[in-house]
Amino acid sequence: MKRNQAGFTLIELIIVIVILGILAVTAAPKFLDFSGDARKSTLTGVKGALESASSLIYGKAIIAGQQSAALSCFDGAAVVAASSDTCPTGNTDVVYGYPAAEAASLRAVAELAAAEWDIDVTGTEATITPVGYVPSDDEVCEVTYVEPESANVKPEITVSGDGC
Repeated sequence: MKRNQAGFTLIELIIVIVILGILAVTAAPKFLDFSGDARKSTLTGVKGALESASSLIYGKAIIAGQQSAALSCFDGAAVVAASSDTCPTGNTDVVYGYPAAEAASLRAVAELAAAEWDIDVTGTEATITPVGYVPSDDEVCEVTYVEPESANVKPEITVSGDGC
């Protein structure tokens, strides 16, 4: 009787393993940048938190009639007129109905932990980066918040995640 043997030879198996290895080495770098993708996602989350908080405060400013005020204060419950050039300690400065570009204000409204986020403020612009992040010359990993310069203008919030 003739035996019918079915199966793969050792050479065939080795060739398949070599081909799979080549494919894995080629495709792996595209899938292994999980930390960069995670940082980009957290930046998008920060942007969303800032947008939500800004909208909430703007709504409260409209209720209080302070949406056109160059400076008002948010005490956590309502927007009130500022009694001087600054808000009391613990309150958030509000410019034309939106949070001011100040580290304390943005930390408070978006609930950004100081242990996780650095906030650098220059004039009316705040740059938010992960703690310990060192930017390179051509790539950045940051959220930029620019407070409105006049009434009826929304703040500019942008994410730059090329260097994450």
